[in-house]
Amino acid sequence: MHQPLYRVVVAEARSRRDGAAVENLGTYRPGDKGNPIKVNLERVDYWLSKGAKPTNTMHSMIKKARRAATAKGETTAAPAEAPAAS
Repeated sequence: MHQPLYRVVVAEARSRRDGAAVENLGTYRPGDKGNPIKVNLERVDYWLSKGAKPTNTMHSMIKKARRAATAKGETTAAPAEAPAAS
């Protein structure tokens, strides 16, 4: 009934927390069994290549989504690693 649903988005670091998102990449439903995150990994790779820095939580969710995609046999671009924090 009342299940939480979170959007996975790209946002400008300088914008407000509740400001407009640059792009919607997918969704996260914490109550779902199996794979609760549905994200477009091609667009994630694009934004990472442009210098986007995911939060620690989002970084781990991206890794889980990649593992689920490879388990299903989906082919995705080579995973782009986020730059190390300096």
